Amino acid sequence: MQKSEFVKYIIYGLLGALGALIVWILVTESDRAAKTVESNDYLVVASESVMNDAEWAAVATNLAAKHNASIVTFDRAPREAIEAIREAYPRYVAIVDKPENIGRDYVIDLHHLCREIDDDIYGDFLWGIITGYDAAAAQRMVDNSTEPLVVKDAVATIMELNSAKWFDNYAWVDDHTKGLWGYKHGRDGEIITDTVAPEQVLGKFTELYEEYNPDLIVTAAHATQRNLEMPYSLGNLKPRDGKLYAEDRFTGAEWDIKESGKRRVYAAVGNCLIGDVNNTRESMAIAWMNGSNVSTMIGYVVTTWHGRSGWGALKYWVTSPDRYTLAEAVYLNQQDFLHQQHAWYPELEKERYDFSSDDFWTELEMARTRLQEVLGRELDFNNPEDWDMIGFWHDRDVLAYYGDPKWNIMLQSVESERDYSVSSRRDGDKYIVTVTADEDFSLERMKGDKFKQEHVLDLPFSYFFPERLTNPRLAEGQKWDVALDENFVLVYNADFEPNSTYEIVIDVE
Repeated sequence: MQKSEFVKYIIYGLLGALGALIVWILVTESDRAAKTVESNDYLVVASESVMNDAEWAAVATNLAAKHNASIVTFDRAPREAIEAIREAYPRYVAIVDKPENIGRDYVIDLHHLCREIDDDIYGDFLWGIITGYDAAAAQRMVDNSTEPLVVKDAVATIMELNSAKWFDNYAWVDDHTKGLWGYKHGRDGEIITDTVAPEQVLGKFTELYEEYNPDLIVTAAHATQRNLEMPYSLGNLKPRDGKLYAEDRFTGAEWDIKESGKRRVYAAVGNCLIGDVNNTRESMAIAWMNGSNVSTMIGYVVTTWHGRSGWGALKYWVTSPDRYTLAEAVYLNQQDFLHQQHAWYPELEKERYDFSSDDFWTELEMARTRLQEVLGRELDFNNPEDWDMIGFWHDRDVLAYYGDPKWNIMLQSVESERDYSVSSRRDGDKYIVTVTADEDFSLERMKGDKFKQEHVLDLPFSYFFPERLTNPRLAEGQKWDVALDENFVLVYNADFEPNSTYEIVIDVE
């Protein structure tokens, strides 16, 4: 061996040893953090299987470094870290875990955990799960969520966004008319519609996906943990080796989905089961996150029917496009229906919907029976309010959020709809939220403009505080009907009028 080669091997060996030492230091420091947690607005909660794997441990430590956060650990379930979370009292919690550990009940329990940090009924922090096909994919999720994202281009399998007013470029295949599709080029472009034969819908969607290279994908067709159907079951997207491929149900042909590497956001607002990683990296959710570079995804972990959680989150986001990040919209929607549910049956705030049956209708009937016991009356599936009472319980804890909950993902504003402004200030022991309605203010638009009204009724006025408040309560003399907690206020009697200014005065400590 030549001297130069010998020196090279010595250097490589030293670099390898140094890398191992760095990982050991990071894991050791994270273990200390699990015992002594510094208060911060962000906390990383990582499984021991992550922290015992050098590549995965680096994901957690890199995320913690990005947010100046501590790391706490758990063995099998994040709730094992509940006391450390209470001690840290974060506003944002990121759970880092391997896909083999994540399933339906894992997500449901996270919803319950986030309401158990203090004694009120509301969620105490915004959360998101960081995971991936492998550690490298999870690290991409962390890296991609460092810089803000303003969504400009989108594709969808729904027709509810067909005004396309939020997007520069937009395309969709329709879930209301078989074979209908459409597109828009340019922010002020005309909406063009066309049709294809049913057997061409899958090909049209994959073609539009490649051409429009979207920041955002929105879907609501049938799905499971292993497939996403095009509307009317006209083809499938499926996972294979951590990537998506298309399967033509008419011919049996298969082709890989062409990807650009662009970071994306996926809102599976109406699909069954697609948000369930199902304790395997060979699932739809993981394939979207890995092969398609989806850095944030929302999706159901159960069969969905009522739709309040997914469609409600989308309604909060699209009706306040430049006010809320996607995580904030998901969070506010959740608090809204927690508040409404509390008014109906506070006895069930901690009780879990029974998903133990393999049969959807059996589960639904069990839920109706339990609600009838609590309410002391019969529930009629044909009565819209009774339907909502059951549906709210079913939908309450089953929407998964994958990604960094502090990532700033915004839709573009719609200038013609910027008809009111909101500001806030601290004045001693008062926190004052000021709402100014412009001359062209539309109360109906503020309430959601009837968007997806069959799933989500009118929205209250909402405000996510730019800072977390301490012990907030409505000041004496205020007549607002509110849901109020340290992170937000919802006002249910906000019948604002044009050319008017309103103040919501909150006592704080």
